[in-house]
Amino acid sequence: MSPVTDPVKREVAETVERLADEGSRGGGAGKVKPVDAGVFERRPAMSRIGLAGAALLVVGCAGMTAPADNTAWAELRRADGEVVGTATFTQIGSALRVLLEVQGLPPGAKGVHVHAVGTCEGPAFTSAGAHFNPDGRQHGALNHPLGPHAGDLPNITLGADGRGRLESTTELMSLGSGPSSVFDADGSAIIVHAAPDDFRTDPTGNSGARIACGVIVRR
Repeated sequence: MSPVTDPVKREVAETVERLADEGSRGGGAGKVKPVDAGVFERRPAMSRIGLAGAALLVVGCAGMTAPADNTAWAELRRADGEVVGTATFTQIGSALRVLLEVQGLPPGAKGVHVHAVGTCEGPAFTSAGAHFNPDGRQHGALNHPLGPHAGDLPNITLGADGRGRLESTTELMSLGSGPSSVFDADGSAIIVHAAPDDFRTDPTGNSGARIACGVIVRR
């Protein structure tokens, strides 16, 4: 066979042999012996090489994590200032994944919406404005073809312990730029309402009072 001419392969070969030699000097570790160009004979117990490979795998996986500007979150509080939940927003291509987890609220189904202004002044949270609605549509997915608002989300159902979890995906909002971005000039907020959304009645789906609010910010 011809000698190794590719510089990357040559560097890999040299690194593997060096680690194997160091392992054998450390007592008990095996050695990888070059047999011919780019071919290696494996001998048992190459613990140092295994660790090196694991480290490379960890580094590679770390490089696959989502960029920081692709995630956002909100901390939701009741009118009394008590923290009752968090919402996490993750941009995945053209879709925005929303994960809401709450506790400490009355049981039952509750409407959830992203609102057009990024402020949460209690006790009524009216400072958050109307639903996020850059396209000027009516409320409700069942109000087709006039709806929905971009900020309309499914209801969250809370158990007897006041806890609940909602996971949803939408392409009507984004963390990027343009009219669908929740990071426009005045920001946005996510609100949990006292009653379930009927997904039809304009402008709020008869979802009642605003009982928890969180300003959406970049992580």
